[in-house]
Amino acid sequence: MITPALATALAPDDVRRLRATAEFVREQETSVLLSRVLPGLDGPELRAVADRCRFAHAALLVFPADHPGLRAALAACGLPDDAADQPSVVVRDRLAARHALDPADLDVRILRPAAHGPSGEPRAVEVFALAVPPGSALSALAAHERAHDHEAHLAFDVDQPDPLLLRGLRASLARHGAVADGGGYNPHEDGTVFYFATPMETKTDYRRMELYASGDHRDVLAEHLEEQRSGAFKASGSLASTGTGTCTCTWRGTGADAGAVAVAVADLESRAAESLLRLLTGAWTTQALATCADLRLPEALSPHAPLSAERLAHEVGARPDALETLLRYLAMVGVVTEDRDGFRLTAAGLLLREDAAGSMRPLALMYGGPFYQSFAHLAHAVRTGEPGFEHLYGENHFGHFAHDPGLAATFDRSMAASSRMFDPLPAHPVLTAAAAAPTPRTVIDVAGGTGELLGRVLAAHPSLRGILLERPHVVAAARERLTATGVGDRCAYQVGDFADVPSAGDVYLLSRVLHDWDDARCRDILRHLARAMPSHAGLLVVERLLPTDATPSLATAWDLHMLCNTGGRERRADEYARLFDTAGLELVGHRPLPLDAHVLHVRKR
Repeated sequence: MITPALATALAPDDVRRLRATAEFVREQETSVLLSRVLPGLDGPELRAVADRCRFAHAALLVFPADHPGLRAALAACGLPDDAADQPSVVVRDRLAARHALDPADLDVRILRPAAHGPSGEPRAVEVFALAVPPGSALSALAAHERAHDHEAHLAFDVDQPDPLLLRGLRASLARHGAVADGGGYNPHEDGTVFYFATPMETKTDYRRMELYASGDHRDVLAEHLEEQRSGAFKASGSLASTGTGTCTCTWRGTGADAGAVAVAVADLESRAAESLLRLLTGAWTTQALATCADLRLPEALSPHAPLSAERLAHEVGARPDALETLLRYLAMVGVVTEDRDGFRLTAAGLLLREDAAGSMRPLALMYGGPFYQSFAHLAHAVRTGEPGFEHLYGENHFGHFAHDPGLAATFDRSMAASSRMFDPLPAHPVLTAAAAAPTPRTVIDVAGGTGELLGRVLAAHPSLRGILLERPHVVAAARERLTATGVGDRCAYQVGDFADVPSAGDVYLLSRVLHDWDDARCRDILRHLARAMPSHAGLLVVERLLPTDATPSLATAWDLHMLCNTGGRERRADEYARLFDTAGLELVGHRPLPLDAHVLHVRKR
């Protein structure tokens, strides 16, 4: 509701835009947002950019009657800010140029009230404020800017910026349609801003973005601004006045003749071909990462002291010239970095170490091994509906792994590699309520793997007890792991299948199980659960949810993986709700988790 005091401080349109922008900032994941801003940015390149940038804020320009009144308006919108405002040199100069005014006549301020992302990461709503008292000569400027929202944008902070990194990021963004659209150095906060716009033919709703690099990077900024001045076309426009990141954008010529247009069209075609070529060579990246893990290059490398290819070849047992070729490719995809003294490990490369927290080495070995082989039979899976894995190996992947204990152990460890999606889960209200009960409550993890999720829950809530249901060899590994993490004395173990679900639980966990199976098998699993669950018990299901539109999602990629390897599938929330309903269960709601996952709260109907 817009109170009279709030309406006096700020126009209703500005209040609406502020609230919508704050909600947008709180909901977005960095990698998903980057893929929406630049739809061609995907795969290893998307990961590399997302590793170096984080979504920091969404910005908009508002026009309070006076600057003191703005703070009260922000607080009323749930955006309290006690920090001192700063002058905005960049926006002041852009406004002056756009409206043919003297910059000295425009007192533009920046406030950055805090907001937090879906996993609690710190963010802000960047509010540019130009005071426009009633009857001011600037009223026409304010009306124009509200209508076109030129200064609204999405901002990504660059982690540990240096000239080489900034040039690389600019090149990546340019390859996918982003064009230079201004920028500047702000001496008041010692930060450099690079603005980009995207052309109309790029299929995105987001038309303007910012890279913010702390420090003075005016040498790279000069190149950025020169690129803007010399471009055959110039992007004009920005985020539209919806406050949610959508916008309009137009092209206007800068004296370009037909020859320049032809060059621009040819350039777009070349970029399309390059983008497709990068997609076609994605299998090379999978194998390069798997080979890196198999050779144990991450264990031989250091994040700090560089090593030559020759020295590394001796360490891992490889030919120096062949290894150098692999290392250059790994540097291109961001797993190592190269300088004149040799190669060093990056943060992404560290995750391929076996002893790393949340190690993804088992995933690399699985995706570069049996799953890689089965994907060669994807066409068979699409034509027949039979998993490519079964077509290749003659049995489903669970049965195949059961015959090979080493492979089964690697698969179980690969499931644990994505365990960071569980980090927020212990704070779920169902679990916190169980932990606060006057008598001890029991959490049952059905097909809980090696106990990654159950261990987190028990560690967060000392009053809870746990039961883990799994296959014999997995129970042994889970017992060892949970004992090592200090919660084994509160956990019991049961060997069995879905028909053996214990009935003594207060909360049941079912994590990344249903997507392995078709609808008929899912109904059987859920009926077993429903029969075992007491009437008061809750069920938390962890899965990736397919989007309801064409939004890029990890769930869409895993849906293809399930088709080819398990015969299962990812599902939308409404599809899960129908499955639950057939088993006498109902979906209460769902919440986002990291890595594009969700937790679905289910109870007996």
